[in-house]
Amino acid sequence: MFEERVSDFLHHLRFEKRYSPHTLLSYENDLRSFRDYLAITYGIETTSAISHFHVRGWLASLKDEKMAVTTINRKMSTISAFFKHLMRNGVADNNPVRKLHSQKLPERLPVALKESESSYLLEEVQFSEGFEGNTERLICELLYATGMRRNELQQLKESDIEWGLRQVRILGKGNKERLVPVSETLLDLLRDYIKEKRTQENVNTEYLLQLVSGKPLYPNYIYRTVKRYMAMSTTMKKKSPHVLRHSFATHLLNNGANIQAIKDLLGHSSLAATQIYTNTNIEKLKEIHRQNHPRG
Repeated sequence: MFEERVSDFLHHLRFEKRYSPHTLLSYENDLRSFRDYLAITYGIETTSAISHFHVRGWLASLKDEKMAVTTINRKMSTISAFFKHLMRNGVADNNPVRKLHSQKLPERLPVALKESESSYLLEEVQFSEGFEGNTERLICELLYATGMRRNELQQLKESDIEWGLRQVRILGKGNKERLVPVSETLLDLLRDYIKEKRTQENVNTEYLLQLVSGKPLYPNYIYRTVKRYMAMSTTMKKKSPHVLRHSFATHLLNNGANIQAIKDLLGHSSLAATQIYTNTNIEKLKEIHRQNHPRG
Protein backbone atom coordinates (compact mmCIF):
# COMPACT_ATOMS: atom_id res chain seq x y z
CA MET A 1 0.00 0.00 0.00
CA PHE A 2 2.79 2.42 0.92
CA GLU A 3 4.63 1.62 -2.31
CA GLU A 4 1.52 2.29 -4.37
CA ARG A 5 1.04 5.69 -2.71
CA VAL A 6 4.66 6.64 -3.36
CA SER A 7 4.43 5.68 -7.03
CA ASP A 8 1.28 7.78 -7.44
CA PHE A 9 2.94 10.77 -5.74
CA LEU A 10 6.06 10.56 -7.91
CA HIS A 11 3.86 10.30 -11.01
CA HIS A 12 2.11 13.51 -9.88
CA LEU A 13 5.44 15.31 -9.40
CA ARG A 14 6.75 14.18 -12.77
CA PHE A 15 3.79 14.77 -15.05
CA GLU A 16 1.76 17.46 -13.28
CA LYS A 17 4.38 19.44 -11.36
CA ARG A 18 7.00 18.67 -14.05
CA TYR A 19 9.84 18.36 -11.55
CA SER A 20 13.33 17.67 -12.87
CA PRO A 21 14.74 14.10 -12.84
CA HIS A 22 17.24 15.16 -10.16
CA THR A 23 14.49 16.48 -7.87
CA LEU A 24 12.34 13.41 -8.48
CA LEU A 25 15.24 11.15 -7.49
CA SER A 26 15.69 13.07 -4.23
CA TYR A 27 11.99 12.69 -3.39
CA GLU A 28 12.07 9.01 -4.24
CA ASN A 29 15.17 8.32 -2.15
CA ASP A 30 13.70 10.17 0.85
CA LEU A 31 10.44 8.24 0.67
CA ARG A 32 12.15 4.87 0.21
CA SER A 33 14.35 5.61 3.23
CA PHE A 34 11.28 6.50 5.32
CA ARG A 35 9.46 3.37 4.13
CA ASP A 36 12.39 1.13 5.06
CA TYR A 37 12.66 2.73 8.52
CA LEU A 38 8.95 2.19 9.20
CA ALA A 39 9.04 -1.43 8.04
CA ILE A 40 12.17 -2.36 10.00
CA THR A 41 11.50 -0.39 13.20
CA TYR A 42 7.72 -0.61 13.54
CA GLY A 43 6.57 -3.17 10.98
CA ILE A 44 4.40 -0.50 9.34
CA GLU A 45 3.55 -0.95 5.67
CA THR A 46 0.51 1.33 5.23
CA THR A 47 0.32 5.13 5.29
CA SER A 48 -2.79 5.12 7.50
CA ALA A 49 -0.77 3.76 10.44
CA ILE A 50 1.82 6.57 10.38
CA SER A 51 1.75 9.23 13.08
CA HIS A 52 4.00 12.16 14.00
CA PHE A 53 5.66 9.83 16.53
CA HIS A 54 7.00 7.65 13.68
CA VAL A 55 8.16 10.63 11.63
CA ARG A 56 9.93 12.11 14.66
CA GLY A 57 11.65 8.78 15.32
CA TRP A 58 12.92 8.64 11.73
CA LEU A 59 14.24 12.20 11.87
CA ALA A 60 15.96 11.43 15.19
CA SER A 61 17.66 8.42 13.62
CA LEU A 62 18.94 10.63 10.80
CA LYS A 63 20.30 13.08 13.35
CA ASP A 64 22.06 10.22 15.14
CA GLU A 65 23.73 9.40 11.83
CA LYS A 66 25.21 12.94 11.88
CA MET A 67 23.22 13.96 8.84
CA ALA A 68 23.30 17.67 8.00
CA VAL A 69 20.44 19.79 9.32
CA THR A 70 19.64 21.03 5.81
CA THR A 71 19.33 17.45 4.57
CA ILE A 72 17.09 16.42 7.47
CA ASN A 73 14.82 19.41 6.90
CA ARG A 74 14.63 18.59 3.21
CA LYS A 75 13.59 15.01 3.99
CA MET A 76 11.01 16.32 6.43
CA SER A 77 9.66 18.58 3.69
CA THR A 78 9.43 15.57 1.36
CA ILE A 79 7.30 13.62 3.84
CA SER A 80 5.09 16.66 4.41
CA ALA A 81 4.54 17.12 0.66
CA PHE A 82 3.75 13.41 0.37
CA PHE A 83 1.04 13.57 3.03
CA LYS A 84 -0.42 16.78 1.59
CA HIS A 85 -0.83 14.88 -1.66
CA LEU A 86 -2.52 11.99 0.15
CA MET A 87 -4.90 14.40 1.88
CA ARG A 88 -5.83 16.10 -1.40
CA ASN A 89 -6.70 12.69 -2.81
CA GLY A 90 -8.73 11.67 0.24
CA VAL A 91 -6.28 8.94 1.22
CA ALA A 92 -5.09 10.51 4.50
CA ASP A 93 -6.96 12.48 7.16
CA ASN A 94 -4.02 14.49 8.47
CA ASN A 95 -0.40 15.39 7.90
CA PRO A 96 1.73 14.01 10.79
CA VAL A 97 4.57 16.39 9.93
CA ARG A 98 2.46 19.41 10.96
CA LYS A 99 3.04 18.55 14.62
CA LEU A 100 6.80 18.72 14.16
CA HIS A 101 9.18 21.64 13.76
CA SER A 102 12.07 21.96 11.35
CA GLN A 103 15.49 22.02 12.93
CA LYS A 104 17.03 25.44 13.23
CA LEU A 105 19.74 26.01 10.67
CA PRO A 106 23.06 27.52 11.67
CA GLU A 107 23.16 30.99 10.15
CA ARG A 108 25.45 31.00 7.15
CA LEU A 109 26.04 34.18 5.25
CA PRO A 110 26.51 33.81 1.50
CA VAL A 111 30.11 33.93 0.31
CA ALA A 112 30.75 36.51 -2.40
CA LEU A 113 33.70 37.92 -4.29
CA LYS A 114 34.84 41.47 -3.65
CA GLU A 115 33.90 43.74 -6.52
CA SER A 116 37.58 44.18 -7.32
CA GLU A 117 37.96 40.39 -7.54
CA SER A 118 35.02 39.97 -9.90
CA SER A 119 36.44 42.76 -12.09
CA TYR A 120 39.83 41.05 -12.14
CA LEU A 121 38.24 37.70 -13.02
CA LEU A 122 36.41 39.08 -16.04
CA GLU A 123 38.84 41.75 -17.21
CA GLU A 124 42.35 40.62 -16.29
CA VAL A 125 42.39 36.82 -16.09
CA GLN A 126 43.71 35.13 -19.24
CA PHE A 127 41.29 32.48 -20.44
CA SER A 128 42.39 29.59 -22.63
CA GLU A 129 42.85 30.19 -26.35
CA GLY A 130 40.31 29.27 -28.99
CA PHE A 131 36.71 28.16 -28.85
CA GLU A 132 37.07 26.26 -25.58
CA GLY A 133 38.50 29.32 -23.84
CA ASN A 134 35.68 31.49 -25.18
CA THR A 135 33.17 29.00 -23.79
CA GLU A 136 34.88 29.12 -20.41
CA ARG A 137 34.86 32.92 -20.42
CA LEU A 138 31.14 33.03 -21.15
CA ILE A 139 30.44 30.55 -18.37
CA CYS A 140 31.95 33.02 -15.89
CA GLU A 141 30.49 36.08 -17.61
CA LEU A 142 26.92 34.75 -17.70
CA LEU A 143 26.91 33.40 -14.15
CA TYR A 144 28.07 36.72 -12.73
CA ALA A 145 26.11 39.00 -15.10
CA THR A 146 22.75 37.26 -14.57
CA GLY A 147 23.02 35.45 -11.22
CA MET A 148 21.66 32.29 -12.81
CA ARG A 149 22.17 28.88 -11.24
CA ARG A 150 24.53 26.30 -12.70
CA ASN A 151 21.73 24.08 -14.05
CA GLU A 152 20.02 27.14 -15.54
CA LEU A 153 23.18 27.99 -17.45
CA GLN A 154 23.50 24.39 -18.59
CA GLN A 155 19.98 24.50 -20.06
CA LEU A 156 20.25 28.00 -21.59
CA LYS A 157 19.30 27.99 -25.27
CA GLU A 158 20.18 30.32 -28.13
CA SER A 159 16.49 31.21 -28.37
CA ASP A 160 16.58 32.46 -24.76
CA ILE A 161 18.60 35.52 -25.75
CA GLU A 162 16.26 38.40 -26.54
CA TRP A 163 18.68 40.55 -28.51
CA GLY A 164 16.47 43.54 -29.22
CA LEU A 165 15.30 43.82 -25.60
CA ARG A 166 18.83 43.19 -24.23
CA GLN A 167 17.70 40.49 -21.84
CA VAL A 168 18.03 36.77 -21.16
CA ARG A 169 15.07 34.47 -20.50
CA ILE A 170 15.95 31.98 -17.75
CA LEU A 171 13.96 28.84 -16.95
CA GLY A 172 14.25 28.36 -13.19
CA LYS A 173 12.91 26.07 -10.50
CA GLY A 174 9.37 24.82 -11.02
CA ASN A 175 9.65 25.73 -14.71
CA LYS A 176 9.20 29.41 -13.83
CA GLU A 177 10.64 31.86 -16.32
CA ARG A 178 12.29 35.14 -15.44
CA LEU A 179 13.89 37.88 -17.51
CA VAL A 180 17.27 39.34 -16.61
CA PRO A 181 18.72 42.38 -18.41
CA VAL A 182 22.28 42.13 -19.77
CA SER A 183 24.76 44.64 -21.14
CA GLU A 184 25.44 45.32 -24.80
CA THR A 185 29.03 44.27 -24.13
CA LEU A 186 27.89 40.81 -23.08
CA LEU A 187 25.56 40.59 -26.07
CA ASP A 188 28.51 41.38 -28.35
CA LEU A 189 30.47 38.52 -26.75
CA LEU A 190 27.50 36.21 -27.33
CA ARG A 191 27.16 37.26 -30.97
CA ASP A 192 30.87 36.58 -31.58
CA TYR A 193 30.59 33.24 -29.77
CA ILE A 194 27.60 32.03 -31.78
CA LYS A 195 29.34 33.11 -35.01
CA GLU A 196 32.44 31.17 -34.00
CA LYS A 197 30.32 28.19 -32.94
CA ARG A 198 28.88 27.95 -36.44
CA THR A 199 32.41 27.37 -37.79
CA GLN A 200 33.04 24.38 -35.52
CA GLU A 201 33.03 20.86 -36.89
CA ASN A 202 30.34 19.87 -34.37
CA VAL A 203 27.65 22.50 -33.86
CA ASN A 204 24.83 22.50 -31.31
CA THR A 205 22.27 25.07 -32.44
CA GLU A 206 19.86 24.41 -29.55
CA TYR A 207 21.93 25.15 -26.47
CA LEU A 208 23.78 28.45 -26.22
CA LEU A 209 27.05 27.08 -24.85
CA GLN A 210 28.60 23.83 -25.98
CA LEU A 211 31.72 21.72 -25.64
CA VAL A 212 34.14 21.38 -28.56
CA SER A 213 32.52 17.99 -29.19
CA GLY A 214 29.19 19.71 -29.86
CA LYS A 215 27.63 18.28 -26.71
CA PRO A 216 25.95 20.63 -24.23
CA LEU A 217 27.71 21.61 -21.02
CA TYR A 218 27.48 19.28 -18.04
CA PRO A 219 27.44 20.32 -14.34
CA ASN A 220 30.96 19.26 -13.36
CA TYR A 221 32.49 21.01 -16.40
CA ILE A 222 30.87 24.28 -15.31
CA TYR A 223 32.01 23.77 -11.71
CA ARG A 224 35.61 22.95 -12.66
CA THR A 225 35.77 25.91 -15.03
CA VAL A 226 34.59 28.41 -12.42
CA LYS A 227 36.84 26.97 -9.73
CA ARG A 228 39.93 27.12 -11.97
CA TYR A 229 39.47 30.73 -13.03
CA MET A 230 38.31 31.99 -9.65
CA ALA A 231 41.55 30.63 -8.21
CA MET A 232 43.34 33.21 -10.38
CA SER A 233 41.38 36.12 -8.94
CA THR A 234 40.75 35.35 -5.27
CA THR A 235 42.27 33.54 -2.30
CA MET A 236 38.89 32.77 -0.73
CA LYS A 237 38.40 29.10 0.09
CA LYS A 238 35.02 28.54 -1.53
CA LYS A 239 35.05 28.70 -5.33
CA SER A 240 31.94 27.62 -7.19
CA PRO A 241 29.25 28.79 -9.63
CA HIS A 242 27.02 29.63 -6.68
CA VAL A 243 29.62 32.08 -5.38
CA LEU A 244 29.19 34.03 -8.61
CA ARG A 245 25.42 34.00 -8.06
CA HIS A 246 25.96 35.31 -4.51
CA SER A 247 28.35 37.93 -5.88
CA PHE A 248 25.74 39.08 -8.41
CA ALA A 249 23.17 39.65 -5.65
CA THR A 250 25.59 41.11 -3.11
CA HIS A 251 27.08 43.62 -5.54
CA LEU A 252 23.62 44.71 -6.67
CA LEU A 253 22.59 45.30 -3.06
CA ASN A 254 25.82 47.13 -2.22
CA ASN A 255 25.18 49.48 -5.12
CA GLY A 256 21.64 50.38 -4.11
CA ALA A 257 19.41 47.78 -5.79
CA ASN A 258 16.01 47.12 -4.24
CA ILE A 259 15.75 43.77 -2.40
CA GLN A 260 12.48 42.95 -4.22
CA ALA A 261 14.18 43.48 -7.57
CA ILE A 262 17.05 41.21 -6.52
CA LYS A 263 14.50 38.55 -5.51
CA ASP A 264 12.94 38.66 -8.97
CA LEU A 265 16.29 38.56 -10.74
CA LEU A 266 17.42 35.55 -8.70
CA GLY A 267 14.14 33.71 -9.24
CA HIS A 268 13.45 33.23 -5.53
CA SER A 269 9.91 32.14 -4.73
CA SER A 270 9.78 34.21 -1.54
CA LEU A 271 11.47 37.32 -0.21
CA ALA A 272 12.70 35.36 2.83
CA ALA A 273 15.26 33.56 0.69
CA THR A 274 16.66 36.88 -0.52
CA GLN A 275 16.79 38.54 2.91
CA ILE A 276 20.05 36.75 3.70
CA TYR A 277 21.84 39.26 1.47
CA THR A 278 20.69 42.10 3.70
CA ASN A 279 22.41 40.30 6.58
CA THR A 280 25.60 40.27 4.52
CA ASN A 281 25.22 43.99 3.94
CA ILE A 282 24.76 44.60 7.66
CA GLU A 283 27.92 42.61 8.43
CA LYS A 284 29.79 44.72 5.89
CA LEU A 285 28.58 47.91 7.57
CA LYS A 286 29.63 46.57 10.96
CA GLU A 287 33.12 45.86 9.65
CA ILE A 288 33.39 49.35 8.16
CA HIS A 289 32.30 50.79 11.52
CA ARG A 290 34.85 48.72 13.44
CA GLN A 291 37.65 49.78 11.13
CA ASN A 292 36.83 53.46 10.81
CA HIS A 293 34.90 54.72 13.83
CA PRO A 294 37.03 56.08 16.74
CA ARG A 295 35.03 53.95 19.17
CA GLY A 296 34.40 51.07 16.81
